[in-house]
Amino acid sequence: MEAVITAITDSGEIRVFELSPRDGAPLPAYQAGAHLDLTLGNGMQRQYSLCCAQPSPHSYRIAVKREPQSRGGSAWLHTEARVGTVLPIGAPRNAFALMPQARQHLLFAGGIGITPILSMAYELLRRGQPFELHYFVRDAAALAFAEELRAAPLARHVRLAVGLGAEAAAARIQTTLYTAQAEGTQVYVCGPPGFMDTVKTRAAARLGAAAVHAESFSAPAGGGDDQPFILRLLRSGRDITVPAGETALASLQAAGLDVECSCEVGVCGSCRLGVADGVPEHRDAVLSEQERNSNRCFMPCVSRSRTPVLQIDL
Repeated sequence: MEAVITAITDSGEIRVFELSPRDGAPLPAYQAGAHLDLTLGNGMQRQYSLCCAQPSPHSYRIAVKREPQSRGGSAWLHTEARVGTVLPIGAPRNAFALMPQARQHLLFAGGIGITPILSMAYELLRRGQPFELHYFVRDAAALAFAEELRAAPLARHVRLAVGLGAEAAAARIQTTLYTAQAEGTQVYVCGPPGFMDTVKTRAAARLGAAAVHAESFSAPAGGGDDQPFILRLLRSGRDITVPAGETALASLQAAGLDVECSCEVGVCGSCRLGVADGVPEHRDAVLSEQERNSNRCFMPCVSRSRTPVLQIDL
């Protein structure tokens, strides 16, 4: 599937891109929190959250911050992409969906993390469900989608936190969580790692880990002391050795196994594999705490094994 960039605007520190189907065919439907795979002109494939105010079969909207340490994705979009540029896209995928059973939703966004959170806010408006959106930014220049957030009907649900230091931000997060009703509240967070850790830790203490949902743009860093291990393939009985310094995904691909993958940095979930035996060392930013503790799946693009052998459903 191919999409063409039909509009580019700047909003705070991010660049917003409108995408329409190149051939005029309807775009696949999606739910709030979904992300899109884009294949860029430099050959890289990256994932960006959809942040449309209203889902439409005729257009998608994504927002991209240019990161100083960009590996080529955000830099290419900021410097090379133009109106009229055609980009291959995948169907939207969602590992960050709203929980339908919630009585109240607390949405926490830090910086560029506003992108999936904004789509959630619009969806909750359409549903008529109670929610608050707490948006933390370094300064006023970093505030994205300012006009939308300050306009009715979204404005009455939005709480902006501009220029708070780490301690003040943590105190505000704590107060927000402990003034919310404990029963039936679900928490969603996206943003920088430190911000997300603060929200997740405090929200889990208040509401339980099952009530906390997160999406990250980067996976946790590895420990730096990787050990080799064996992937035992359940269906074929083959043993694949994963050496130190090489990912399980790369070892599987080198052995001729076709494993679906996209981001290769542990944030999209496309390479997820089932685990039949052994204990994974999770390094992704996709799985919930419940999924991690079950030891029944892992992401081979970044995760490893705590046991000498990991038996997988492949």
